[in-house]
Amino acid sequence: MNVYLSFGSNVGNRKRNIEKAVNELSGNNISPVKMSSFYETSPVGPKQRYFYNCAGMFKTDLTPEKLLDFIKKTEQKLGRRKTFRWGPRVIDIDILFYGKEVVKSKRLSIPHSEIINRLFVLLPMNEISPGFVHPVLKKTIRKILKESCKTIDTVSKL
Repeated sequence: MNVYLSFGSNVGNRKRNIEKAVNELSGNNISPVKMSSFYETSPVGPKQRYFYNCAGMFKTDLTPEKLLDFIKKTEQKLGRRKTFRWGPRVIDIDILFYGKEVVKSKRLSIPHSEIINRLFVLLPMNEISPGFVHPVLKKTIRKILKESCKTIDTVSKL
């Protein structure tokens, strides 16, 4: 199954944190196919250091729930600790899409509910897969990005 993940970090060596996360996933049945460039983005919520973000397409045979479990373990292994909503993070990994599947449970919402509101997700997704069709909105990433550019986020490609 092709899955799309987003990565973010604003603590320590931000780029290295994301690279470590991708490497950790790669050795565990979650193989990178294509990665976007890194983007430096303004934080959502409280004032803090800017984030580095990127997105990637991966192949996996894990179920969405098993993928989430492994992602959470990876975040913890790399030093992520619970703080406060939208607080600083060593690493943040989100499941954006799981093929064309729609998953709604207490633990998991796929497609990720905030995709359309986040330039730091849309720009990297548009770089690696502009023609991917959002399974709920039935629009391409390119079209969603074009329609969503009303946000005030600061995003710079590195």
